[in-house]
Amino acid sequence: MLFGRKNRKPITIPQKKVAEWKYTTCNYCSTGCAIEIGLSDEGKVVTSRGHAGADVNRGKLCIKGLLEHELFESPGRGTQPLTREKFHQPFKPAEWDQALDYTAAKIKEIQTKYGRDSFAVISTGQLLTEEFYTLGKLVRGCIGTNNYDGNTTLCMASAVSGYKRSFGSDGPPGCYGDFEHTECLMAFGSNLPEQHPIIYWRLKEAKEKRNFPLIVVDPRVTMLAQFADIHLPITPGTDCVLINSMLHVIFKEGLEDRAYLEAHTNNLAELEALVLDKRYDPIHAQHECGIDEDRIRTVARLYAKAKSAMSIWTMGINQSTHGSDGVANINNLNLCTGNIGIPGGTSLSITGQCNAMGTREWSSCSGLPGYRVLEKEEHRQEIADFWGIDPEFFPKQRGLTETDIFPAIETGEIKGLWLVATNPMTSMPNTPRIRKAMEKLEFLVVQDCYEDVETNQYSHVYFPASVWAEKEGCHTNTERRVNLVRNALPAYANSKPDFWIFNQMAKRFDNGHIIHFPDTPEGAFEEMKTLSVGTDRTLDISGMSYDKIEQARGIQWPYRASEEGRKGQNGLKGDPRLYTDGKFQTPNGKANLICVDFVNNNEQPCDEYPFWLNSGRVVEHFHTRTRTGKIGNCNKFSPTPYMEMNPDAAEELGIKHQEYVRLTSRRGDAVVMVQLTHRVARNAVFIPFHFHDCVNRLTLGLLDPYSRQPAFKQCSARIEKVDQQEAARLNAERRAF
Repeated sequence: MLFGRKNRKPITIPQKKVAEWKYTTCNYCSTGCAIEIGLSDEGKVVTSRGHAGADVNRGKLCIKGLLEHELFESPGRGTQPLTREKFHQPFKPAEWDQALDYTAAKIKEIQTKYGRDSFAVISTGQLLTEEFYTLGKLVRGCIGTNNYDGNTTLCMASAVSGYKRSFGSDGPPGCYGDFEHTECLMAFGSNLPEQHPIIYWRLKEAKEKRNFPLIVVDPRVTMLAQFADIHLPITPGTDCVLINSMLHVIFKEGLEDRAYLEAHTNNLAELEALVLDKRYDPIHAQHECGIDEDRIRTVARLYAKAKSAMSIWTMGINQSTHGSDGVANINNLNLCTGNIGIPGGTSLSITGQCNAMGTREWSSCSGLPGYRVLEKEEHRQEIADFWGIDPEFFPKQRGLTETDIFPAIETGEIKGLWLVATNPMTSMPNTPRIRKAMEKLEFLVVQDCYEDVETNQYSHVYFPASVWAEKEGCHTNTERRVNLVRNALPAYANSKPDFWIFNQMAKRFDNGHIIHFPDTPEGAFEEMKTLSVGTDRTLDISGMSYDKIEQARGIQWPYRASEEGRKGQNGLKGDPRLYTDGKFQTPNGKANLICVDFVNNNEQPCDEYPFWLNSGRVVEHFHTRTRTGKIGNCNKFSPTPYMEMNPDAAEELGIKHQEYVRLTSRRGDAVVMVQLTHRVARNAVFIPFHFHDCVNRLTLGLLDPYSRQPAFKQCSARIEKVDQQEAARLNAERRAF
């Protein structure tokens, strides 16, 4: 009997008749799962399944991928372009030409009045790679603003910065296959079972076969921490202290790979001197990082003595004022133990969004296509020649990042903004400040699949974009694997693919008549292949084609045309690892050991705000719930904001399980439902970041000095009682989404 019911409903699985299966790639996280979409005789999408022949997921999908076919007709989809003169006025429907003409005219008007950089563009990590390349052409080559960035600054910027500082170039050096070879794995601030379930399945399967030690560094007892052999519940934001202390033990006990270090790295003496300082002796470091000295020594010895060892991390490292330093220090750890470029030895950043790698590679947000940089004259000349424009049109250094664009709106430097598939009213830290910035804009364009995205309340133009497999193009996943999204359905209502929107906008600018904009995504892919060629370039996709990618179910780069047929089964496998020859993308070909001397500038719990506030992802939702909030079997598990709280702390404050409370920081407040659990420490709370007007009303948003990524994870808060009936009313309103 279940809850007093004598007659339980039997579970029934309705029959779904599939006439045709269409190949595609999942559009949620960066795992890169290959999917088949089932279409009925009427051409309607009725189901989805994992592709059994794909190396990444081998037929498996998480809950989001299994239900992804429901996106096509989910509520809130945009049906037509909308325009208005003031954001507080009602929208008026418009034809595409009207909306595009109006937008182009306003961009030119703002740039003429205030300067080229007074208009900014913020993109995403969820478009197709060919769309990123085309948007980069439009912004860098036609509109000409230097204030252009992606929302990947909120998630992956520190990983990019750390890779560049250590290795001279972006790009994860390892692959999922390293799980099958490693003898020790250390996960920093990464909760794979909920963030990337299929990657976790790959890890779990490998561990069951060989039972290597799994060490998890996380302030919270995450699902991955529960499955770990060793859990290090670190003081938030002190990962660099822990790693320096591990390096102290490794150097003091002679466990480093001295031959590798002397042959392939710079700055060895400086790093050794830093970490051997008494501050990083485990006796002293334990008081900063919260991990006792014996445990630090045990973990350091385990890692250094393993035949191969690998580190993975996600937002627990990246979303910090020390994010770039944390990544560089993880790279230090692997360089010092000889664990770069070998099977089972790597620094593997677990990327957040489905195509954050694609935007890093080809969108020109931080530079120019194919990992080229604005600061190098030869790179500007190369792209200008290829596009057929004057290199002087390009700026000579990178402009503002996303996190600097919003303060520039406050100061009046930026007057207009175009947001593409991103929702800063929910995703940015300190959202009360973001709201005021939005109100100050003279012109805002929102381009999104969903008309009801929260940021659209401040827009002057709304472009309805097509979703996922209503388009065609590529994604690049965490392990540099390029995979294909085939077009399964026509665009919904009068929405359009992002590729089409960018191409049409380019026609409205002078350089758009000079630069060639291919009519198809495959045409753009061919341009990208040409720009990727180079024996010294890691990012070489010149040997790929759409048909080869689909046949292989994804190909890792580098995959050079000059080496076609040389590698692997049917010649369809790229290089699984970078830097296998010990040669890096630095001026002298050696990796840089980065000296990270930790300075604690985090906001700390105090008498007024006594709790650490942490945030993160849950398995059933993605980012700001723009999509998963519309899908019943995703949303029903977490339909409303909640907070994990330690039962002992709750008892002290007189708070009960499933009561509502008001959480307050120095920046704002949020009302949440309490979930009592020992997963969080007595002086800590955890809130999923997916909900609008919730945790990011509280977060601090101090920026990493190298990556400009915000510190979402470390700030302080207090808990107050709240009127339960009023809180329940607010809760009901939120659930209506």
